[in-house]
Amino acid sequence: MDGARGIAAAAIAAQSHRSQSRFTASMKIIPETKDLFSLVLRTDFSNEAAWHLICAAMQESVEGYDGADFRAYVECISDRDYEGLTLEQLIPLAANHFFMFVVDLTSLTHPERPILVVDLHDELGRTFRVIPAEVYCVQNNLSVWNMGFCEFADNVDPDGIFRGFDRTGDRPLP
Repeated sequence: MDGARGIAAAAIAAQSHRSQSRFTASMKIIPETKDLFSLVLRTDFSNEAAWHLICAAMQESVEGYDGADFRAYVECISDRDYEGLTLEQLIPLAANHFFMFVVDLTSLTHPERPILVVDLHDELGRTFRVIPAEVYCVQNNLSVWNMGFCEFADNVDPDGIFRGFDRTGDRPLP
């Protein structure tokens, strides 16, 4: 009996893997972005107004610690081909990126609109969330390798959201 169950389980697992491979192979590869621009990919289409607010908020100019103006250089992609995809499905489609921002249901419904950030290079699939006002900090530093993904992911608040560093730059803001 155990042998038959084992064979059946192996057959189901193989079929599931083949189905997943076909699913991924049939999906559209996530396009490259302009030089030094980072990808913002929409996976939830339940709130059009919130999507536009998030894209605008991420790209607003922000006064940096030294008084200089900074902004995130991002390309917001809204394509229903990616609607509802999980991280496991998205990661193979984003092979030409080092990290990406994902606007999902949580981003659209949470009061702070935290965007999911996904590592596609060092710790494949590691994530954290960032508020739109701090996207510039993450994007500017990750896109030129000034800081590593872990430096942001390791400095999130207890709820998993990065809200910025304090003025000394060594811990998140309260």
